[in-house]
Amino acid sequence: MPPARRAQAPRPEDRTEEVPQPAPAPAPAAPQPRPEVHHLGDRAPTYAAEPGPLPPADPAALDALVPDTVLEGARYGGYTLRAASLRGDSARYRGENRRDFLLTARFGTGDDALVLVALAGGDRAAPGAAEAAADLCRTVAAAVGRSQGRLADDIRAGRRDALRSGLQRLTDRGYGRLRARAAELGLAEEQYTAGLRGLLLPVDPECRTRVSFGAGAGGLFRLRSGQWHDLESPGAAGTPGAAGTPGPAAQPDADTAGPAGTADTAGEPGSAFRFRASVARPGDTLLLCSGGLAEPMREEAALQAELAARWSEPEPPGLAAFLADTQLRLKGYADDRTAAAVWEA
Repeated sequence: MPPARRAQAPRPEDRTEEVPQPAPAPAPAAPQPRPEVHHLGDRAPTYAAEPGPLPPADPAALDALVPDTVLEGARYGGYTLRAASLRGDSARYRGENRRDFLLTARFGTGDDALVLVALAGGDRAAPGAAEAAADLCRTVAAAVGRSQGRLADDIRAGRRDALRSGLQRLTDRGYGRLRARAAELGLAEEQYTAGLRGLLLPVDPECRTRVSFGAGAGGLFRLRSGQWHDLESPGAAGTPGAAGTPGPAAQPDADTAGPAGTADTAGEPGSAFRFRASVARPGDTLLLCSGGLAEPMREEAALQAELAARWSEPEPPGLAAFLADTQLRLKGYADDRTAAAVWEA
């Protein structure tokens, strides 16, 4: 009987190698819902929710074309900024230009820098409304940029009287330029003007003072603890405003660093210069807007409630979501809308 052979380990070339199998493809993720344009109330607005005809263009003045929508955002230290300007339903239906104007800019560097949001809106029936709104915002922004260092120092030091007088002076100059331009064009003053709102936000994370100013149509609102407050209503530190209309509650401000408004005239005939410097609290949301959004905010409780629910989430909305929020539609409100909102961390 032959001797038993000992088992030997297979040679490397005789081994059978396992071919790696590809990992199973992951199941496709469910598509995320896109932001939708909704309407509030029982009846849909008269006009469609999306743009219709484009405004007519002049081949010799293509730099004058105005986009349907402008969207902007930023984040600095303790706050997040969202801003949007969009053509109203009526202008979209008729193929007319957006008459509101939005400008956002950062002046300076480091913690001394200031962020400015300037927005303006004119009467849609006025022939020079769009040009006046753009001219006013650019004039005021240029003046703020030239005075950035002094304004930043005044805000940090809490010099409210200096801030109020300085901002009123540059606002008056902006409206003075509009009046001069109206005369050049042969237009009445009320045909070449716009309501203005401006907001100054320090970049310095240690400075939580927020300064707003302006004149004419528009609004300033604050969302705090789920409740809207109209900071330009008669009850808000004596600020002049429309009485007798339903709207967000007015609340006297213990943290106000300056008067909410003054009786000094500025800008449009009979309008008051408005000024407010207040210390932001964590969780606050400040809303600055043109007349096209300020009007329904003061008159439609459904809009206040819907925005309060959407903007009370822990995180601020992204740009697309903010745009969908600002164009929540209501029957009877078809003007351009321009809004800037600041969420405090």
